[in-house]
Amino acid sequence: MQIKTGKEKNMLIVSVKGKIDTITAPEFEKTLFSLITQGEKNLLLNFSELDYINSAGLRSILVSAKQLKVNNGKLSFSELKGPVKEVFKISGFSTIFDIFDTQEDALK
Repeated sequence: MQIKTGKEKNMLIVSVKGKIDTITAPEFEKTLFSLITQGEKNLLLNFSELDYINSAGLRSILVSAKQLKVNNGKLSFSELKGPVKEVFKISGFSTIFDIFDTQEDALK
């Protein structure tokens, strides 16, 4: 798993490449927690290059979203593809979070 960050229009974009699974989820969660504790409030997770996510990854997302909510922040997603999009749909995450087709749409 690779994580890159960049700031655009008052939003921190976190791009994730590879897999978020039982092995990589702790690192993913730690990275998000670090960003949140540094004061970031609006996170956009760009999953255009994410190939796989399992329940450990979904748990990390929920933990991060709860921490953001405490800080009056927001977690959004863009560019979910294939199996990742299906996992979000089946798990109900697509009804809980704002999910955008493109990063540009999310930044509007």
